[in-house]
Amino acid sequence: MAQSRGEASWSNWSGSVSCRPVRAEQPGSEAALADLVRRARDEKLSVRVAGTGHSFMPLVASDGVVVLPGGLQGIESHDRDRLQVWVRSGTVLHDLGDPLLELGMAMANLGDIDVQTLGGALATGTHGTGRTLGNLSSCVVAIRFVNAEGEVVTCSGEDDPELLRALRVSVGAVGAVSAACLQLVPAYKLHERIVRASTDECLEALESETRRHRHFEFFWYPHVDRVEMKSLDLTDEEPDDLPDRKGERIGWSPHIIPSVRELKFNEMEYAVPEEHGPACFAAVRERIRTVHPDVVWPVEYRTLASDDALLSTAHGRPTVTISVHQDGSLPFRDFFADVEPIFWDCGGRPHWGKVHTRTARDLRQVYPRWEDFQTLREQHDPQGRFLNDHLRTLFLD
Repeated sequence: MAQSRGEASWSNWSGSVSCRPVRAEQPGSEAALADLVRRARDEKLSVRVAGTGHSFMPLVASDGVVVLPGGLQGIESHDRDRLQVWVRSGTVLHDLGDPLLELGMAMANLGDIDVQTLGGALATGTHGTGRTLGNLSSCVVAIRFVNAEGEVVTCSGEDDPELLRALRVSVGAVGAVSAACLQLVPAYKLHERIVRASTDECLEALESETRRHRHFEFFWYPHVDRVEMKSLDLTDEEPDDLPDRKGERIGWSPHIIPSVRELKFNEMEYAVPEEHGPACFAAVRERIRTVHPDVVWPVEYRTLASDDALLSTAHGRPTVTISVHQDGSLPFRDFFADVEPIFWDCGGRPHWGKVHTRTARDLRQVYPRWEDFQTLREQHDPQGRFLNDHLRTLFLD
């Protein structure tokens, strides 16, 4: 699908970001994607690849070419013995779970929602929760992408581990990813338990709960100052084995991990060193209760294992992520701007797809491999074909 100048438009899920590119195209194959990039090169147009628009920052916004994901979907191939699959980048995570189960496999973890494309989730470092579990990008063992010259390049951890570490979380700034090879695990079931408690009770048990459960997170509801704690643990039981207890369920991992989010919202999330997590949350809690008593949307607290992707928010350190939200119909920028310094003072790294105000000058302070990523990005896209105005503030300022 292609649209001519003046007809194309794109907006994100919450409605906070929109653009009118020269054209929007939906290539039906990797070869068509490569042809699109070559044509954009010849016309001196930028190229940005869209997912489902669940980022709240202008990662896709472009006056060049926007690539729509619908034509690059599904599993390409699989290796049962090695528990690996090649998946096209436009595949929506929700649509991947059952096909993997049919193969006897599953992703080691998923995010809080599963409506993103695989490419978008990898590009922004999407993650779930669990002290021993990395983000979704950490399971990538190889990637295929189209470079700025329109050439298809395959990169694996065996032939170019440094480039793979850059591609795992790249916000689409190195090339247009067409497929990724994922290291999976045998399919597994989880037992979910949801418990409501006072905030102080939760904080007292926080250390033990994050260590005791495979997955643990909590949602703090500021208007009542109470929390909802959610834990998930491996089980061999069947759903029918579970007594009729409120707040509990059993099922296969892709059916249990994600939540349904029907109301639109905007979000800011920062990743802070694990040891700073409780103090950072306490400061956010105090700021909201004293300065923003009208906020009713919850604050989410999750854990994340360290990894080695150059731009991963968990690069080199066990991590806690803290997210603040506001209803999609309400102003959010003043609220987010007021709490953002708290995250920054705690050594936080902003989620690439969620609201923040950081620039290259700030970000190079918190990413020890920042310059290494810049070198690789410039090698593979010297003309900045895959940059837009927002990414230039992140990488070039």
